[in-house]
Amino acid sequence: MKKLFALLLALLLLVGCSNGGGNTNEGGEQPSENTAVTNQIIYGSTTELNGDLGNAWWGNNASDATVRELINDYSVITTDQGGELVENKSVTTGVTSVENEDGTKTFTVGIKDGLKYNNGEPITAADFVAYALVAYSPALKEAGAKVTPDTVVGAPEYQAGETKVLSGVRLLDDHTYSITISADYLPYYFDASYASLSPLYLPMYASAPLTVKDDGEGAYLDGGELVPSELDASRTIYEGRVSAGPYQLESLDLGSLTATLTINPNYAGNFEGQKPSVEKILIVKAVQETMMDQLETGAIDFLSTLTDGAEVQRALDMEDTGKFKTVHYERNGYGAIFFQCDFGPTQFPEVRHAVAYLLDRNEFANTFCQGFGSVVDGPYGLAMWMYKDSKDILASTLNSYTYSVESAVNELKDGGWTLNADGTDYVDGSGLVRYKEVTPEEAGDYAFNVTLADGRILMPLHIEWSSSEGNSVSELLAVMLANGDQTKEAGMEIRQEIMSFGDLLNYYYRDSSVDPKYGVKTYGMYNLATNFTAMYDQSYSYTVDPELLAQGYNTFFSVDNPLLDQLSMDMVYGVEAGDDKAYLDTWVAFIQEWNRYLPAVPLYSNVYYDVMNAKINNLECNSLFDFQQAVVYATVE
Repeated sequence: MKKLFALLLALLLLVGCSNGGGNTNEGGEQPSENTAVTNQIIYGSTTELNGDLGNAWWGNNASDATVRELINDYSVITTDQGGELVENKSVTTGVTSVENEDGTKTFTVGIKDGLKYNNGEPITAADFVAYALVAYSPALKEAGAKVTPDTVVGAPEYQAGETKVLSGVRLLDDHTYSITISADYLPYYFDASYASLSPLYLPMYASAPLTVKDDGEGAYLDGGELVPSELDASRTIYEGRVSAGPYQLESLDLGSLTATLTINPNYAGNFEGQKPSVEKILIVKAVQETMMDQLETGAIDFLSTLTDGAEVQRALDMEDTGKFKTVHYERNGYGAIFFQCDFGPTQFPEVRHAVAYLLDRNEFANTFCQGFGSVVDGPYGLAMWMYKDSKDILASTLNSYTYSVESAVNELKDGGWTLNADGTDYVDGSGLVRYKEVTPEEAGDYAFNVTLADGRILMPLHIEWSSSEGNSVSELLAVMLANGDQTKEAGMEIRQEIMSFGDLLNYYYRDSSVDPKYGVKTYGMYNLATNFTAMYDQSYSYTVDPELLAQGYNTFFSVDNPLLDQLSMDMVYGVEAGDDKAYLDTWVAFIQEWNRYLPAVPLYSNVYYDVMNAKINNLECNSLFDFQQAVVYATVE
């Protein structure tokens, strides 16, 4: 069964008071000096801006996500301070649903009168419907965006270009729209999210004078066509960008990697009616080596989600002076070594297991977190209710991959890594790189393969590792894993390639639209960190569906594990909203299979610390209520 897009990206609130919850350059480099101004917050981000403001349709750099979520709001359904799905009553007059005889379900949403974009133009129900018409359009797919239409009735046919009408989305009047969900995607644990759309300003996405129409059969665009190149260009419109969030974009400078945001005077408030009072937010690079100094001197006002134990300790020392404040909370995410599992040595689970055994993860976590975090054994964070409710069963059933060179060597032998480069038998302890005889399919185009005179193809246990520049996690991994004596002793070679975080993400996503070189399978290993949203829905992250893989889903490329794919689906589909036990049971089964397959080596989950200038009041984030949501409550003395 094809996958959900975990419904509309307008709802993908990125968890933790972090840089947006996308893939982050954890421990990474990066700011520039800024002159202190009354009633502003200078937010230091350790992930550099890429400048992609395209609704997370193409990618999800964490700092880009921070900007996007500050300037875009008005999702019909959002999450509150505890991560619960709630109706955004600054936007809606009501949300109702009805189950239809054919098994589908229709949500009807009333939109308040008087809503406006930052440029003063009115927002009506047509703007919310426009979001769906653009998101599911064939032109957006042609532009390289990743939006799966399967949940919405009529959306697959609409995206395929078979019809101009999106039958499952109706514009009922100026203040009412409806959206009908396919029976194949019901029930759904996060059912309320299905109602959610966000307003989209059509003139920013198309030069044609498009309007939204509905003649009774479904919504459609009238007055011209969407053009892929124009949709792509909409990602990087900075000057005069039209938006509907608490802030508006004043400028975005990719040279200095700085975004400047000011209050949107037309913002009606968040789900509680709260409006911002901090007049300006600057998002700047935070160079890890100097960012605490910059905080002390006032060049930065706020640092989010500190993960390095030494930095946390310094933040606590700064708090003792009375000039700074800290807020701490458990993380809803984790840092890990991420593998791509469809080529080279990392396609084999024994190799991934061996990497885990060759790294002393407890020592790594203690060294990096310095008591402000701990090891986890799967894709979860310390803050998750699922983890808290299943600690005992996870502890007794998951493989902790305790540091052991012997266990690593045994895994490699079991996996067939028993040869030298010339095809002779490998001798343990020789210090040479192990080889494995592979099929042509397994060999693929891996650049380091050796073909013997007899036609046999041997693959070396050589892993290409992409890491970002100025990254303390990378530096620690280089010492404790890649350049460690134990790795050489086991017959493994890990070669580190240091690059910008932007380049790393392009390789990770295999984004050939940026440059064909990024589409070539090159790096089997990355070190990244990610946070999860309040909606823990992994239903598309492990897909084996070729069509979804081609669209950029499943960056682990775990194409040989349909069970992991199925469990990720079962976790949310087939589970009624509110049935926490059924959800938890399937979540545990998913974590157990993930831990066995090991598409990543979990390194740690933290107790996060935010540190800020004492002039900032009422800025209280947690793992389910991030800076973008919490800052509307903040004040500056």
